[in-house]
Amino acid sequence: MTAVGVPGGISTSGICTDCRVPGRAWSGSMRRLPLWFSIMVLSLSVASAETETPSLVDVFKRVNPAVVEIHTLETYLVSKGTPVRVTGLGSGVLISRDGRVLTAAHVVQTADAIEVEFLTGEKVPARVVSSEPEVDLAYLQLETMPRMAYVASLADSDRVEVGASVFVIGAPLGVSHTLTVGHISGHHNLDAVGGIAGGDLFQTDTAINEGNSGGPMFNMEGEVIGIVSRILSLSGGSDGLGFVITSNVARRFLEEKSFWSGLGSQVLSGDLARVFNVPPPGIGLLVQKVASGSPAELAGLKAGTIQARVGDDELIVGGDIVLSIMGIPVDRPDYMAAIREKAAAALPGQKVEVVVLRGGRILTLTSIVPGRQ
Repeated sequence: MTAVGVPGGISTSGICTDCRVPGRAWSGSMRRLPLWFSIMVLSLSVASAETETPSLVDVFKRVNPAVVEIHTLETYLVSKGTPVRVTGLGSGVLISRDGRVLTAAHVVQTADAIEVEFLTGEKVPARVVSSEPEVDLAYLQLETMPRMAYVASLADSDRVEVGASVFVIGAPLGVSHTLTVGHISGHHNLDAVGGIAGGDLFQTDTAINEGNSGGPMFNMEGEVIGIVSRILSLSGGSDGLGFVITSNVARRFLEEKSFWSGLGSQVLSGDLARVFNVPPPGIGLLVQKVASGSPAELAGLKAGTIQARVGDDELIVGGDIVLSIMGIPVDRPDYMAAIREKAAAALPGQKVEVVVLRGGRILTLTSIVPGRQ
Protein backbone atom coordinates (compact mmCIF):
# COMPACT_ATOMS: atom_id res chain seq x y z
CA MET A 1 0.00 0.00 0.00
CA THR A 2 1.30 3.44 -0.94
CA ALA A 3 1.35 6.20 1.75
CA VAL A 4 -0.49 9.33 0.64
CA GLY A 5 0.91 12.80 1.39
CA VAL A 6 4.16 11.64 2.96
CA PRO A 7 7.15 13.80 1.84
CA GLY A 8 10.22 12.17 0.37
CA GLY A 9 12.80 11.13 2.90
CA ILE A 10 10.22 10.36 5.59
CA SER A 11 9.11 6.86 6.29
CA THR A 12 5.55 5.90 7.04
CA SER A 13 6.59 5.24 10.62
CA GLY A 14 7.19 8.96 11.18
CA ILE A 15 10.99 8.56 11.54
CA CYS A 16 13.40 10.75 9.56
CA THR A 17 15.35 8.62 7.05
CA ASP A 18 17.89 11.25 6.02
CA CYS A 19 18.61 13.20 9.26
CA ARG A 20 22.13 13.41 10.64
CA VAL A 21 20.89 12.06 13.97
CA PRO A 22 19.35 8.67 13.23
CA GLY A 23 16.04 7.96 14.80
CA ARG A 24 15.17 11.67 15.49
CA ALA A 25 11.38 12.00 15.21
CA TRP A 26 9.69 14.79 13.25
CA SER A 27 6.81 16.87 14.45
CA GLY A 28 4.47 17.05 11.47
CA SER A 29 6.62 18.07 8.49
CA MET A 30 9.06 20.40 10.42
CA ARG A 31 12.27 19.61 12.29
CA ARG A 32 12.30 20.31 16.06
CA LEU A 33 13.08 24.03 16.63
CA PRO A 34 15.57 25.39 19.17
CA LEU A 35 14.07 26.18 22.57
CA TRP A 36 15.00 29.89 22.36
CA PHE A 37 13.13 30.26 19.05
CA SER A 38 9.98 28.64 20.44
CA ILE A 39 10.02 30.99 23.44
CA MET A 40 10.39 34.02 21.13
CA VAL A 41 7.45 32.96 18.95
CA LEU A 42 5.30 32.37 22.06
CA SER A 43 6.18 35.84 23.41
CA LEU A 44 5.23 37.48 20.12
CA SER A 45 1.90 35.66 20.10
CA VAL A 46 1.10 36.80 23.64
CA ALA A 47 2.03 40.43 22.80
CA SER A 48 -0.18 40.34 19.70
CA ALA A 49 -3.13 39.09 21.73
CA GLU A 50 -2.63 41.82 24.34
CA THR A 51 -2.59 44.61 21.73
CA GLU A 52 -5.55 43.30 19.74
CA THR A 53 -8.13 46.02 19.10
CA PRO A 54 -11.28 45.55 21.23
CA SER A 55 -14.34 44.46 19.30
CA LEU A 56 -17.23 46.83 18.63
CA VAL A 57 -19.32 44.70 20.97
CA ASP A 58 -16.88 45.34 23.82
CA VAL A 59 -16.54 49.07 23.10
CA PHE A 60 -20.33 49.50 22.87
CA LYS A 61 -20.84 47.78 26.22
CA ARG A 62 -18.25 50.04 27.82
CA VAL A 63 -19.49 53.43 26.55
CA ASN A 64 -23.24 52.82 26.32
CA PRO A 65 -23.87 53.72 30.00
CA ALA A 66 -22.57 57.27 29.28
CA VAL A 67 -25.27 57.85 26.64
CA VAL A 68 -28.51 59.40 27.88
CA GLU A 69 -32.00 60.23 26.65
CA ILE A 70 -33.06 63.86 27.09
CA HIS A 71 -36.75 64.46 27.73
CA THR A 72 -38.00 68.02 27.44
CA LEU A 73 -41.23 69.87 28.15
CA GLU A 74 -41.86 72.88 25.93
CA THR A 75 -44.66 75.30 25.07
CA TYR A 76 -45.97 75.22 21.49
CA LEU A 77 -48.79 77.02 19.73
CA VAL A 78 -51.60 75.14 18.02
CA SER A 79 -54.56 76.43 16.03
CA LYS A 80 -55.75 79.94 16.92
CA GLY A 81 -52.60 80.50 18.96
CA THR A 82 -53.57 78.23 21.85
CA PRO A 83 -50.44 77.29 23.88
CA VAL A 84 -49.95 73.63 24.72
CA ARG A 85 -47.22 71.76 26.57
CA VAL A 86 -45.39 69.31 24.34
CA THR A 87 -42.80 66.67 25.23
CA GLY A 88 -39.61 66.34 23.21
CA LEU A 89 -36.89 63.71 22.92
CA GLY A 90 -33.19 63.90 22.14
CA SER A 91 -29.94 62.24 23.11
CA GLY A 92 -26.79 63.29 24.95
CA VAL A 93 -23.62 62.03 26.63
CA LEU A 94 -22.20 62.38 30.15
CA ILE A 95 -18.70 63.88 29.91
CA SER A 96 -17.72 64.83 33.47
CA ARG A 97 -17.92 63.42 36.97
CA ASP A 98 -19.58 66.59 38.23
CA GLY A 99 -22.65 65.91 36.08
CA ARG A 100 -22.10 67.76 32.79
CA VAL A 101 -24.02 66.41 29.79
CA LEU A 102 -23.24 67.43 26.20
CA THR A 103 -26.09 67.60 23.67
CA ALA A 104 -27.43 69.63 20.73
CA ALA A 105 -28.67 73.17 21.38
CA HIS A 106 -31.86 72.72 19.37
CA VAL A 107 -32.93 69.92 21.73
CA VAL A 108 -32.95 72.13 24.84
CA GLN A 109 -32.68 75.82 23.81
CA THR A 110 -36.32 76.74 24.54
CA ALA A 111 -37.24 73.88 26.90
CA ASP A 112 -39.25 74.77 30.02
CA ALA A 113 -38.11 71.62 31.85
CA ILE A 114 -35.48 68.94 31.19
CA GLU A 115 -35.06 65.40 32.49
CA VAL A 116 -32.12 63.11 31.68
CA GLU A 117 -32.65 59.35 31.62
CA PHE A 118 -29.76 56.89 31.97
CA LEU A 119 -29.36 53.31 30.73
CA THR A 120 -30.43 52.03 34.15
CA GLY A 121 -33.76 53.85 33.82
CA GLU A 122 -32.80 56.40 36.49
CA LYS A 123 -34.12 59.90 35.67
CA VAL A 124 -32.41 63.09 36.86
CA PRO A 125 -33.62 66.70 36.42
CA ALA A 126 -31.18 68.99 34.59
CA ARG A 127 -30.78 72.62 33.54
CA VAL A 128 -29.00 74.33 30.67
CA VAL A 129 -25.80 76.05 31.78
CA SER A 130 -24.47 77.04 28.36
CA SER A 131 -25.78 76.89 24.82
CA GLU A 132 -24.59 77.96 21.40
CA PRO A 133 -27.41 77.75 18.83
CA GLU A 134 -25.09 78.90 16.04
CA VAL A 135 -23.07 75.70 16.34
CA ASP A 136 -25.94 73.63 17.80
CA LEU A 137 -24.26 72.57 21.04
CA ALA A 138 -25.32 72.83 24.67
CA TYR A 139 -24.14 71.75 28.11
CA LEU A 140 -26.57 70.54 30.77
CA GLN A 141 -25.93 70.29 34.50
CA LEU A 142 -27.50 67.36 36.34
CA GLU A 143 -29.09 68.18 39.70
CA THR A 144 -27.60 64.96 41.10
CA MET A 145 -25.18 62.37 39.78
CA PRO A 146 -26.67 58.92 39.17
CA ARG A 147 -25.45 56.05 41.32
CA MET A 148 -23.97 54.11 38.40
CA ALA A 149 -22.64 56.19 35.51
CA TYR A 150 -19.81 55.95 32.99
CA VAL A 151 -18.14 59.19 31.92
CA ALA A 152 -17.15 59.39 28.25
CA SER A 153 -13.99 61.19 27.12
CA LEU A 154 -13.69 63.72 24.29
CA ALA A 155 -11.19 62.90 21.55
CA ASP A 156 -9.12 65.33 19.48
CA SER A 157 -11.39 65.55 16.44
CA ASP A 158 -8.60 67.10 14.35
CA ARG A 159 -6.98 63.66 14.26
CA VAL A 160 -10.05 62.01 12.70
CA GLU A 161 -9.68 61.35 8.97
CA VAL A 162 -12.22 60.86 6.21
CA GLY A 163 -12.87 57.15 5.86
CA ALA A 164 -12.51 56.40 9.57
CA SER A 165 -14.98 53.92 11.05
CA VAL A 166 -17.34 55.43 13.63
CA PHE A 167 -20.54 54.62 15.49
CA VAL A 168 -23.45 56.58 16.97
CA ILE A 169 -25.58 55.72 20.01
CA GLY A 170 -28.89 57.44 20.62
CA ALA A 171 -32.66 57.16 20.62
CA PRO A 172 -33.71 57.31 16.93
CA LEU A 173 -37.49 57.53 16.67
CA GLY A 174 -37.60 56.91 20.42
CA VAL A 175 -35.86 53.50 20.31
CA SER A 176 -33.47 53.82 23.23
CA HIS A 177 -29.70 53.12 23.06
CA THR A 178 -29.64 52.14 19.42
CA LEU A 179 -26.24 51.55 17.79
CA THR A 180 -25.58 52.52 14.16
CA VAL A 181 -22.22 52.15 12.42
CA GLY A 182 -20.65 53.96 9.48
CA HIS A 183 -17.78 56.14 8.34
CA ILE A 184 -16.65 59.74 8.21
CA SER A 185 -17.70 60.85 4.72
CA GLY A 186 -16.39 64.41 4.81
CA HIS A 187 -15.02 67.23 6.95
CA HIS A 188 -16.64 70.63 6.36
CA ASN A 189 -16.68 74.17 7.68
CA LEU A 190 -19.93 74.96 9.49
CA ASP A 191 -20.82 77.91 7.25
CA ALA A 192 -20.92 75.52 4.27
CA VAL A 193 -23.92 73.68 5.71
CA GLY A 194 -26.88 75.65 7.00
CA GLY A 195 -25.17 79.03 6.99
CA ILE A 196 -23.56 78.48 10.40
CA ALA A 197 -20.18 80.05 11.17
CA GLY A 198 -17.55 79.37 13.79
CA GLY A 199 -16.26 75.82 13.52
CA ASP A 200 -16.43 72.57 11.63
CA LEU A 201 -18.41 69.37 11.35
CA PHE A 202 -18.21 65.82 10.08
CA GLN A 203 -20.41 64.38 7.37
CA THR A 204 -21.25 60.73 7.91
CA ASP A 205 -23.07 57.84 6.25
CA THR A 206 -24.04 56.51 9.70
CA ALA A 207 -27.81 56.14 9.96
CA ILE A 208 -29.29 59.13 11.85
CA ASN A 209 -32.97 59.81 12.56
CA GLU A 210 -35.09 62.06 14.79
CA GLY A 211 -34.18 61.32 18.39
CA ASN A 212 -30.48 60.93 17.54
CA SER A 213 -30.02 64.70 17.85
CA GLY A 214 -27.49 65.52 20.57
CA GLY A 215 -26.22 61.96 20.75
CA PRO A 216 -22.51 61.14 20.66
CA MET A 217 -20.49 59.85 17.73
CA PHE A 218 -17.60 57.64 18.88
CA ASN A 219 -14.38 56.49 17.28
CA MET A 220 -13.55 52.80 17.51
CA GLU A 221 -11.61 53.40 20.73
CA GLY A 222 -14.80 54.61 22.43
CA GLU A 223 -13.94 58.33 22.52
CA VAL A 224 -16.48 61.02 21.60
CA ILE A 225 -15.48 62.76 18.36
CA GLY A 226 -18.70 64.71 17.82
CA ILE A 227 -22.35 65.40 18.60
CA VAL A 228 -25.16 64.59 16.15
CA SER A 229 -26.69 67.81 14.82
CA ARG A 230 -28.83 67.38 11.71
CA ILE A 231 -29.64 65.48 8.54
CA LEU A 232 -30.21 66.74 5.04
CA SER A 233 -32.87 64.46 3.63
CA LEU A 234 -35.71 64.68 1.13
CA SER A 235 -37.75 62.20 3.17
CA GLY A 236 -36.72 63.48 6.61
CA GLY A 237 -35.16 60.08 7.41
CA SER A 238 -31.74 58.49 7.53
CA ASP A 239 -31.49 58.15 3.73
CA GLY A 240 -29.98 61.64 3.58
CA LEU A 241 -26.68 63.14 4.73
CA GLY A 242 -25.85 63.18 8.43
CA PHE A 243 -23.83 65.96 10.08
CA VAL A 244 -22.03 65.92 13.42
CA ILE A 245 -20.49 68.88 15.27
CA THR A 246 -16.88 68.02 16.15
CA SER A 247 -15.69 67.54 19.73
CA ASN A 248 -13.09 70.30 19.36
CA VAL A 249 -15.83 72.79 18.51
CA ALA A 250 -17.64 71.68 21.67
CA ARG A 251 -14.59 72.43 23.78
CA ARG A 252 -13.99 75.85 22.25
CA PHE A 253 -17.53 77.26 22.28
CA LEU A 254 -19.04 75.73 25.38
CA GLU A 255 -16.20 75.64 27.89
CA GLU A 256 -14.75 79.08 27.16
CA LYS A 257 -17.31 81.76 26.25
CA SER A 258 -20.91 80.68 26.14
CA PHE A 259 -24.18 81.27 27.93
CA TRP A 260 -27.83 80.26 27.71
CA SER A 261 -30.52 82.78 26.83
CA GLY A 262 -33.54 80.50 26.49
CA LEU A 263 -34.51 82.52 23.43
CA GLY A 264 -35.78 81.07 20.17
CA SER A 265 -35.73 83.63 17.37
CA GLN A 266 -35.92 84.17 13.63
CA VAL A 267 -33.70 86.67 11.81
CA LEU A 268 -35.65 89.37 9.98
CA SER A 269 -33.87 91.08 7.09
CA GLY A 270 -34.59 92.33 3.57
CA ASP A 271 -38.22 91.99 2.48
CA LEU A 272 -39.12 90.14 5.67
CA ALA A 273 -37.84 93.01 7.80
CA ARG A 274 -39.84 95.50 5.75
CA VAL A 275 -43.01 93.47 6.32
CA PHE A 276 -42.50 93.85 10.07
CA ASN A 277 -41.46 97.52 9.85
CA VAL A 278 -38.06 96.91 11.38
CA PRO A 279 -36.33 100.32 11.68
CA PRO A 280 -33.03 101.02 9.89
CA PRO A 281 -30.68 99.33 9.28
CA GLY A 282 -33.47 96.80 8.84
CA ILE A 283 -32.31 93.72 10.77
CA GLY A 284 -33.92 92.27 13.89
CA LEU A 285 -34.64 89.03 15.74
CA LEU A 286 -38.30 88.03 15.85
CA VAL A 287 -38.87 86.27 19.18
CA GLN A 288 -40.48 82.88 18.56
CA LYS A 289 -40.22 81.16 21.95
CA VAL A 290 -38.99 82.00 25.44
CA ALA A 291 -38.09 79.20 27.87
CA SER A 292 -39.65 79.33 31.31
CA GLY A 293 -37.25 80.65 33.95
CA SER A 294 -34.64 81.60 31.35
CA PRO A 295 -32.64 84.85 31.20
CA ALA A 296 -34.80 85.87 28.22
CA GLU A 297 -37.95 85.53 30.33
CA LEU A 298 -36.34 87.37 33.26
CA ALA A 299 -35.48 90.21 30.86
CA GLY A 300 -39.18 90.51 29.99
CA LEU A 301 -39.02 89.35 26.37
CA LYS A 302 -42.38 88.37 24.87
CA ALA A 303 -42.75 85.43 22.50
CA GLY A 304 -45.04 85.31 19.49
CA THR A 305 -48.65 84.22 19.87
CA ILE A 306 -49.91 83.51 16.35
CA GLN A 307 -48.71 81.04 13.74
CA ALA A 308 -48.42 82.56 10.28
CA ARG A 309 -46.84 82.03 6.89
CA VAL A 310 -45.02 85.02 5.42
CA GLY A 311 -43.85 84.16 1.92
CA ASP A 312 -41.95 80.89 2.28
CA ASP A 313 -41.39 81.31 6.01
CA GLU A 314 -43.42 79.66 8.78
CA LEU A 315 -43.30 82.09 11.71
CA ILE A 316 -44.80 82.73 15.12
CA VAL A 317 -45.73 86.41 15.00
CA GLY A 318 -46.88 88.93 17.58
CA GLY A 319 -43.76 88.79 19.75
CA ASP A 320 -40.93 91.25 20.36
CA ILE A 321 -38.36 92.06 17.68
CA VAL A 322 -34.92 92.34 19.30
CA LEU A 323 -32.78 95.19 17.93
CA SER A 324 -29.80 95.10 20.31
CA ILE A 325 -28.53 93.16 23.32
CA MET A 326 -26.12 94.63 25.89
CA GLY A 327 -25.55 97.56 23.56
CA ILE A 328 -24.61 95.33 20.62
CA PRO A 329 -26.91 95.77 17.58
CA VAL A 330 -28.01 92.50 15.97
CA ASP A 331 -27.22 93.87 12.51
CA ARG A 332 -23.49 93.37 13.24
CA PRO A 333 -22.14 90.35 11.32
CA ASP A 334 -20.41 89.14 14.49
CA TYR A 335 -23.14 90.09 16.94
CA MET A 336 -23.41 86.64 18.52
CA ALA A 337 -19.66 86.40 19.15
CA ALA A 338 -19.64 89.93 20.59
CA ILE A 339 -22.62 89.22 22.86
CA ARG A 340 -21.04 85.94 23.98
CA GLU A 341 -17.81 87.70 24.91
CA LYS A 342 -19.59 90.49 26.77
CA ALA A 343 -21.86 88.06 28.62
CA ALA A 344 -18.88 85.96 29.70
CA ALA A 345 -17.26 89.07 31.23
CA ALA A 346 -20.44 90.29 32.96
CA LEU A 347 -20.49 90.21 36.75
CA PRO A 348 -23.41 89.06 38.94
CA GLY A 349 -25.72 91.99 39.65
CA GLN A 350 -24.66 93.90 36.53
CA LYS A 351 -27.45 95.57 34.56
CA VAL A 352 -28.32 94.12 31.14
CA GLU A 353 -30.33 96.07 28.57
CA VAL A 354 -32.23 94.65 25.59
CA VAL A 355 -33.78 97.02 23.02
CA VAL A 356 -36.90 95.67 21.30
CA LEU A 357 -39.61 96.72 18.88
CA ARG A 358 -42.96 95.93 20.51
CA GLY A 359 -46.29 96.96 19.02
CA GLY A 360 -44.63 99.58 16.84
CA ARG A 361 -42.74 101.18 19.77
CA ILE A 362 -39.06 100.85 20.66
CA LEU A 363 -38.60 99.81 24.30
CA THR A 364 -35.58 99.13 26.50
CA LEU A 365 -35.93 96.11 28.78
CA THR A 366 -33.65 95.83 31.80
CA SER A 367 -32.58 92.82 33.84
CA ILE A 368 -29.78 91.82 36.19
CA VAL A 369 -27.03 89.24 35.61
CA PRO A 370 -27.81 86.35 37.97
CA GLY A 371 -25.24 84.79 40.28
CA ARG A 372 -22.87 82.22 38.79
CA GLN A 373 -24.18 78.67 38.96
